[in-house]
Amino acid sequence: MQELCFGMVSQEVILLQKALQRQNYYLGEIDGKFLNLTYEALKRFQKEHYLVVDGLVKESTWKVLEPYIEEIKDDNKKVIQTDQEYSIKQLKKDVQKLKYRYPFLQIEAIGFSVLQNPIYGIQLGWGKKEVFYTASIHANEWITSLMLMKWLEEMCESYVQEKLLDGYDVHAILKETTIYLVPMCNPDGVDVVTGNIAKNSKAYEMVQKIAKEYPEIPFPMGWKANIEGIDLNLQFPAGWKQAKKIKFEQGIISPAPRDFVGNSSLCAVEAQALYHFTRLHDFRLILAYHTQGKEIYWQFQNYAPKEAFEIGKCFEKVSGYTLSDVPYASSFAGYKDWFLQEYQRPGYTIEAGIGKSPLPLSQFDEIYKDNLGILLLGTSL
Repeated sequence: MQELCFGMVSQEVILLQKALQRQNYYLGEIDGKFLNLTYEALKRFQKEHYLVVDGLVKESTWKVLEPYIEEIKDDNKKVIQTDQEYSIKQLKKDVQKLKYRYPFLQIEAIGFSVLQNPIYGIQLGWGKKEVFYTASIHANEWITSLMLMKWLEEMCESYVQEKLLDGYDVHAILKETTIYLVPMCNPDGVDVVTGNIAKNSKAYEMVQKIAKEYPEIPFPMGWKANIEGIDLNLQFPAGWKQAKKIKFEQGIISPAPRDFVGNSSLCAVEAQALYHFTRLHDFRLILAYHTQGKEIYWQFQNYAPKEAFEIGKCFEKVSGYTLSDVPYASSFAGYKDWFLQEYQRPGYTIEAGIGKSPLPLSQFDEIYKDNLGILLLGTSL
């Protein structure tokens, strides 16, 4: 890139101004003129990034600005690509890109997986009301992560461009509601299913050993658990002992690709992260995304408030899914179950798509279309 200095007028100055604007250093007009506002913004950027504060854009400054420049060049491209399998590696890239493009997003690691992958929590909005959406607590249901991330990008884009999303005023939503997302609760498990665990690693040897104990469960496509063979949606203190009894009777008595409840509730670090994050907030409503069946589960041991059924019927109407009771064998120790028991507020497990998990990407557009109304309505109730 060309070296820039005070007084220059060029396309490179426009890139500089946009990059500085994206990080809230430059608040002036994007005019390609390297004058006082650009000069002062640049010096603030250099100081905060431990560069030589000289007001010149040399190679060292361009290098630090490079990720923002690339984002600007790709501004017309969608960040979230829905034609490829998802993984924690891709999620990390997408989170970074979305943060560059939409700096109002708040992103943190609410915890770390067994393999020390971040469990990302993403905040969008500024309202007093809080809602919480999760995906991929089960590894082979990773298509739900892709769905949440696509929705996040469309929400951000609609906010910036001041346009409606499926008839909803996103500005109004974000003024009234703060949306929290954990798009990939089980990153290690997702990587098992999508082939992103190195086959010569100790982690892969561990999951192979676990899988061999349960040869009737296809490996890796049948893997739902975390890397230690604990089913994260059987980890919550809401009938955990009953879940253990049911699963042990089914023969799942040790770490397994699915349905092992663990040695105690909340013994898995990923479940602990969700539990503690929920405790820190005051969620009005939660959606826990799974696949498959095109069903909406709304109740647990009669803890759901009366309004939960009515909201569920609204979700049913906008999605075409069926509001249902959970089958008894799957009725205990889930995240949604614990939320209902603990808070007596609306909480739903959404079983997206239909077929055998992992669902093919050919279903993605239909899944997204079916669930867009649920995702938006959940923010507005």
